Formats: sequence, C-alpha cells, structure tokens
Amino acid sequence: MSESPDAAPADVDDPELSGDDQPELKQAITPKLLLLFIVGDILGTGVYALTGKVAGEVGGAGWLPIIVAFAIAMVSALSYVEMVTKYPQAAGAALYVHKAFGVHFLTFMVTFAVLSSGITSASTSAIFLSENVLKAFALEEPLGDAAQPVATGIALAFLALVALINLRGVAESVKANVALTLIELSGLSLVIVVGFIALGRGEADLSRVILFETQDDKSLFMAVIGATALAFFSMVGFEDSVNMAEETVDPVKNFPRALIGGLSITGVIYVLISVLAVAVVPIGQLTESTTPLLEVVKVGAPGIPIDTIFAFISIFAVANTVLINMMMASRLLYGMAKQGVLPGFLQGVLRGRRTPWAGIVFSTALAFALVLTVRYVLPEETISALGGTTALLLLAVFGLVNVSVLVLRKDTVDVRHFRTPTVLPVIGAITAFALITPIAQPLQNYVIAGGLLGIGLLLYIITWLYNRAVRARRTRFRHPDDLGKP
Repeated sequence: MSESPDAAPADVDDPELSGDDQPELKQAITPKLLLLFIVGDILGTGVYALTGKVAGEVGGAGWLPIIVAFAIAMVSALSYVEMVTKYPQAAGAALYVHKAFGVHFLTFMVTFAVLSSGITSASTSAIFLSENVLKAFALEEPLGDAAQPVATGIALAFLALVALINLRGVAESVKANVALTLIELSGLSLVIVVGFIALGRGEADLSRVILFETQDDKSLFMAVIGATALAFFSMVGFEDSVNMAEETVDPVKNFPRALIGGLSITGVIYVLISVLAVAVVPIGQLTESTTPLLEVVKVGAPGIPIDTIFAFISIFAVANTVLINMMMASRLLYGMAKQGVLPGFLQGVLRGRRTPWAGIVFSTALAFALVLTVRYVLPEETISALGGTTALLLLAVFGLVNVSVLVLRKDTVDVRHFRTPTVLPVIGAITAFALITPIAQPLQNYVIAGGLLGIGLLLYIITWLYNRAVRARRTRFRHPDDLGKP
C-alpha cells in the first residue's frame, strides 16, 4: 500500500537512496591549502577579463565599484563564516537557507543557483582562456573569421581536461589549485610591478584615476551601481570553499581566518590593479581590449618581450577558476541526487578515486551547452554576459544567506562559533537584493540565469513525478547537512 503524500518518507534509510554504500571523501584540505583555495578561486577571470569592462562603465574611477563590491562581498563573507563555523557541513548556502526556512523547494533552487553560478563562472573562464591562447600564439590574424570557432573549440577542450583532473580526486585537484594560484599571483604581481615602473618613469597618468565617464548619459550613481554588479564577479569564489567543509581539516578553527584573510588579500590586489591599469593605459584602449591586463604590460613595458609570457600566465590563471568551480558544481549535483531531488544516476562515485563521476560529467555537459549557446548568440558580450550572470545568481544567494543568519540567531548550538555583528547581515541582504534588480542588471543576465534555473526546475519536476509514481515518496531533502558530501 502506498503511503500518503503528507506522511514522513518510509525509505529514509534505504541505502539506494541515502548513498550509504558509497565511499566517503577524504579530509585532504589543510589550512594553507584552504587559504590558497580561496585566494585562487577569487583571483582569476574577473580581474583578468573585466578590468576594462568596469572602466568602461565609470571611466578611470574603476576602483570605486571594486571597493564597493569588496565591501559587499566582505559583509556576506562574514555571514558565511558564522554559518560554516556554526554548521560545519558541506552543504553551504543550501543548508543555511534550509535551516532558516525549511522550504524544500527553496532549498533546491538555492542549491541549483549556486551550482549554476559555478558553471557560468567556469564557462566565462574557459572562453577567456581560449582568447588568451590565440593571443599567446599570435593566431587571431592568421585565422581570420575562423578565430571564433577555434577559440570555442579550445574552451570546450579545456573544460574536458578539467573534468579529467577532477576525476582524479580532490587532493589532486586542490594541489593543482596551489600551483595555478601561484602562477596567477605571479601574473598579477607582474602587472603591479610594470604599473609602478611606468609611474616611476613618468609614463603613467594618475589624473585618469579620478576621471568619471559614464555610458549613455547615465548618472554617476546608476553607473557605479551597474559597474559594481559587474565587478562583483571579481569578488566571488569564497562561497565555493564552504562546500568543501567536510573535506577540510578542523573547519570550525580554520575557516574564519582563511575566508577573511583570502578575501582581504584579493581586495587589496584588485584595488591596486584597477588604479594602475587606468593610469598606464588610456581608458578607451583598456575598455576595447578583450585582454586588458595584457595591454597594461604592453604599454607599461614597451620593448621588453614579456607580453607573450603574460598571455601564458593568464591562461594558467583563469584555468584555476574553471577547476575550482567545476569541483563545486559536481559535488552539489551529487548531493542533490543523494537527497532524492535529482535523478539517481547523478549519485555515481568512482570507488577507486572516490570522486563523483556522474556529477562531473553532467556539469561538464552543461558547461559545454552554455559555452556553445552564449558564444554564438552574444559573440561580442560573451564574457561580460556570463560574468554578470554569475554575479546575479550569487547575489541572490548571498541575500538569502544574510537573511538566514538573522533567522538562525535563535538556533543555539553546543560549539563555539564566529558571530558577525547583527547590522552586517542586514546591510548585506539589502545591498545584495538591490544589485539583482533591473537597475543593476541587463536583460541578458536574467535570460541566461533563467535558462539554467529552468533546467534545474525541469529535473526537479521529473524527479518529483518519478518519486510519486514509482517510489510513493515525497521529493524532499532528508539530510541537508550531507548535501555535497559523497
């Protein structure tokens, strides 16, 4: 006899559903690895690709939206620190929202939004990487009209390579992250050094740094709001680390310092880069370039053949963003399948490597589809569109996390944990929700985000119908604290 839809599920402990026969992930992330993980995830495509786009919104004062975006990100990061030390499970935002509101469908949509942001971020990085490959080998002019299809092919090939690295295991992936982060930092250090050399030679114009120029006769306020929403893409990444909580050594002790420290390090670097870039390179030239930091190196160090070297550094730098985001996406897919809110085939874990192979394959397929679609629909705005969509999705999630912090203040736990000042989650929620309004976001971002969330909704409906018709059970998160942990 089938149970009532409103009854508690009778198969909570069913090994097939709970994944109890699946192997566990390793606790392989040490404090130093965690800090490098966070720094490496935040640094990357945002600063390498969007410095010129941000300057195009507000002129030489591109540092202002960077600072505003940093402040908003830090407020939300402090909320994440409170949550991850209070509930040190792998689920991240999904767990916090679920504990606060207990609405299973909302939990699902938050989880899929985080997952989708990882895929849009990885796709942005893969496309930017492919453009740097063409520049490094000076292939744009010889290829002519074939340059875009070749770049698209390179982006897809790299996404496939990242999938193979992730299949090897989390320890291998995080160690690769360390190497890529160091390369990433060397590239940004090179830009900073070149910028200061140009300043010392009197070849840079700091007066441009206070020059405000807006597009389409926008007011300064509206221009800064729009640029901040775009610049926020440069600050995201710290939220990925909480999804690795159960693979981290002593997360309650290590997360606060790593998360706050990592975001602070990147914030200082970004402000320096944004100031030096507009001082060294004319704003128009910086805005029109698809590789703005390469322009800084070319202009700031003419006659020194380091532009090709920098192009290769950029390739490795953005590769890091792809690696980390695809790691996160695959684990969330696994977690939702394990909970019974996505099709069961996504529970697949390699027994030898203990990696979620089905989630890796499916997330890579979604990234392939996104790259091909956006690349040919918005060829001139691909990077800014995907970067803006990433920011849109995460701002919505951050808003809900900040609200969850306030709601969960009534929930006491038996462990000491970080507590952020109450006013900060309030500010974080208001600013995050303000930046996802049409005032700050172009229509294309809503379309891309809606398409990805629509895929998630379709999968949810299919699973819901299957659960009711075949298993006579409700579609709900049984153990949200295990979400993302094979």
